[in-house]
Amino acid sequence: MKHPFSYLLLSLLCSTAAVQGFAQQQHSSGVRHLDSVVVTGERSRREIIPVQVLSGAALKKLSVYSVADAIRYFSGVQVKDYGGIGGLKTVDVRSLGSHHVKVFYDDIEFSNAQNGVVDLGRFSLDNMEAISLHNGQKSAILQSAKDYASASSVYLTARMPQVTKEKKDLFKATIKAGSFGTINPSGFWEHRWSDKISSAFSAEFLNTSGEYKFRYAKKDGYDTTEKRKNGNVQLFRLEGTVFGKVLNGEWKARLYWYKSERGYPGAAVRELPGLFPNQDRQWDNNFFAQASFRKNISKWYTLQLKTKLAHDYLHYISDPRKDVSTMYINNTYKQQEVYVSAANLFNITNWWSLNAAADLSFNKLDANLVNFAYPRRLSTLAALSSSFTFNRVKLQGSLLGSFVNEEARLANSSAGNKQEYTPSLIFNWQPFYARELHFRAFYKRIFRMPSLNDLYYTQIGNKDLAPEYTTQYNAGFTYTFSGKTGILRRLEPQVDLYFNKVTDKIVAMPTSNQFRWTMMNLGQVQIKGMDISIPASWQLFGQLLLDTRFSYTYQKAQYFVDKTDPFYGGQIPYAPWHSGSAIISPGWKTWSLNYSFVYTGERYSSVANIPENYVKPWYTHDLGLTKLIKKEKKEWRFSAEVNNIFNQQYEVVQWYPMPGINYRLTASTQL
Repeated sequence: MKHPFSYLLLSLLCSTAAVQGFAQQQHSSGVRHLDSVVVTGERSRREIIPVQVLSGAALKKLSVYSVADAIRYFSGVQVKDYGGIGGLKTVDVRSLGSHHVKVFYDDIEFSNAQNGVVDLGRFSLDNMEAISLHNGQKSAILQSAKDYASASSVYLTARMPQVTKEKKDLFKATIKAGSFGTINPSGFWEHRWSDKISSAFSAEFLNTSGEYKFRYAKKDGYDTTEKRKNGNVQLFRLEGTVFGKVLNGEWKARLYWYKSERGYPGAAVRELPGLFPNQDRQWDNNFFAQASFRKNISKWYTLQLKTKLAHDYLHYISDPRKDVSTMYINNTYKQQEVYVSAANLFNITNWWSLNAAADLSFNKLDANLVNFAYPRRLSTLAALSSSFTFNRVKLQGSLLGSFVNEEARLANSSAGNKQEYTPSLIFNWQPFYARELHFRAFYKRIFRMPSLNDLYYTQIGNKDLAPEYTTQYNAGFTYTFSGKTGILRRLEPQVDLYFNKVTDKIVAMPTSNQFRWTMMNLGQVQIKGMDISIPASWQLFGQLLLDTRFSYTYQKAQYFVDKTDPFYGGQIPYAPWHSGSAIISPGWKTWSLNYSFVYTGERYSSVANIPENYVKPWYTHDLGLTKLIKKEKKEWRFSAEVNNIFNQQYEVVQWYPMPGINYRLTASTQL
């Protein structure tokens, strides 16, 4: 532990010295800088590693409530939704498991050391400019060590201020209302304080009953209609961000506060109609402050610094007096996190770049549980990566060192220290100068540490757990066509074939006492798959425009434990063989129509692929209509959405019924 920590401190000190050393030189250069111009739109898709992006107008037009709903339209993704607006929503990419997906908010990880999974249902789209999904890792060479430390990553990019010298203030107010008694007001204010400093403040409130009807099935099929209850949600979100510019650089500081109360309706498994009394409640209170700094010190050296402080509070109650099927639980958890990062990019030649990054994070978890271990985790990550460009060939390689120190207050309960080194290698080839056709491939080996719950949760945690490893192989191509005339204006198909392997899989297993389970490393998962994504833009005639996006995924994800097991090699739970989505969005002048379709094929709820565990395919159709009115420098937007327009009765997770047909109306004004 001493050496990686020393490297981090040395990196920070050297970086600070470099800033001071070059400051006078850069200041005296006499270079004058023009005011920045705000540009919004699609990011470049010329990535050397698989990435999918939803941004700008395409993101705003989707009939979705949260980030989790938007991610469903990416290929290779399955969102585990436990029902309704308030239900937990996690994302699984290429069947590697939700724990292998990291979530970054403005390029700083939004972590959860307690259970290792981030609930994407909590992120609103009101303040979001773009959502991107990266398999493996980002292809950008300058990034923090944490960016290398996962099998896949979701990057959430918040809106940048769009104020100018002529318009120093920008206000926007939005009100959404719809089914389930939903009311969702939000707003933001952007201000330009000077040529170098601007700010953005946003607020949001959501209240919904979460009640909806669903058809209840017994063994002989659907036989009655019930109402999904205890799915109500009330939440508040406040954010404030300050953006600054320095000579050849920029900085950003953000404060974030989120508070919610929600009910969990539980599984619909009762045999008698009307007996769905689950009354579990959860309260969350989350706060973090984060900042980042980036500066081009010279033409050959760029410095990037990041830091974050976070505090998370969770209170969970399950009361058998309200639901006799449960045991009494009244638990509170408190998490604290401190994070610092330094990354140093060296452009050695015009074809060779080198990045050295070091991260330090400290996590601690407190709870009111009996015999709780009160764990503390100190993680140091050190990454060295290099990028080479030879004509039409690009190569990237990285090596990540992970050093984890565990401590616990309870005697003999610490999981001990761990040290791992994991590599990645990325290749991209463009056969023709004149055509944007790229062939790409990557190899990556990475692991995920057991969560603090996996290791220390009372009577279930196992301090002897080993990390869970993933090995990824990917090969594919992407092609970009851009036309200034004709009907087809842009076409960007990408196809990827992949083979993934997960070893030392962390699972919950019963002990000799069937009423007591524990966490164990058991078996491996092998995934063979194909992802296809085809976004396109069309100009049919005049001002009639059309945007389309189609995606398809095939996966064979098998679980291997015991060769004598009759279910050896079965498809893993909730991994469909076939899934896909479609978005068709025509626009004419100030009107736009958006149709979206999501399909998930047949699955099984257990590795035992037998009829009793069969989960039927499901699909939904959503439709939205938007009218934009602009007058002088003011803007009004009105939209109406109908989701699940054919009232499909379906379950993403077995026994957790999803809403049928529902609607939402939105009105917003920007001044």
